[in-house]
Amino acid sequence: MLVEGRHFLPGAEPRALGHKALAVNLSDLAAIGAAPKWALLAIGLPAADEAWLKAFAEGFFALAGRYGVDLVGGDTTRAPQRTIAVTAMGEVPASVALYRAGARPGDDLWVSGELGGAALGLAHPEIAEAAKRLHEPEPRVELGERLRGLANAAIDLSDGLAGDLGHILERSRVGAVVEYSLIPRNSFFNKIKDPDLERDCVLSGGDDYELLFTAAPARRADVDALARELGLPLARIGAVQSGEARLTILDAAGKPMNVKPGFDHFR
Repeated sequence: MLVEGRHFLPGAEPRALGHKALAVNLSDLAAIGAAPKWALLAIGLPAADEAWLKAFAEGFFALAGRYGVDLVGGDTTRAPQRTIAVTAMGEVPASVALYRAGARPGDDLWVSGELGGAALGLAHPEIAEAAKRLHEPEPRVELGERLRGLANAAIDLSDGLAGDLGHILERSRVGAVVEYSLIPRNSFFNKIKDPDLERDCVLSGGDDYELLFTAAPARRADVDALARELGLPLARIGAVQSGEARLTILDAAGKPMNVKPGFDHFR
């Protein structure tokens, strides 16, 4: 559910909002390896604004069309502020579905794309590329489907790397070590030269909707080949360890870093 003033700013561009409302749900399907099929849309609006609805629908259906998603139902009502709830459904063979509980000691930790761009877009909306990552995230649908039988565990990064990886560690009952220098990030961080903001965006910033997954070291060549085939960078950023569900992030000198909890940017 997306609520105006809590999950998106009042006056948000409706076409981008239509895209994002569906994209964040397709990302959840991608994280389990599912092929998206159908969606339900429930929306509450202060008034029936024809221009707003037209633009919202354009964004929603453009993304739905790309992935063959049919809108099969939903509801509309009047509400004090814009409220959008999408339920996306898909299909995945039970034998190859990806879960948070499948990580194994010794697994590599991989992440798609770049991290921190969406949080940077909120802090610096004048950076168009970062703002686009915030308002029009790209769900990694094809990657999720191709990770069937390759990844052992997966999650989409909606609440920040540290927080979402923590869910995998808790469910899998393992620990992990991540090297901060290996985490791919938006190139604009080099221009703003604010290491504290960079760290918070990369480790704790939400809304990137990239996929984080674990895979056995023996599958490194397969993951690299998949990255080339999809034209999508996949970076190995650390490893899963046995022991308690604790995440350690090391700086360039190999020293543990302090990590802020994940945060919801609009609260």
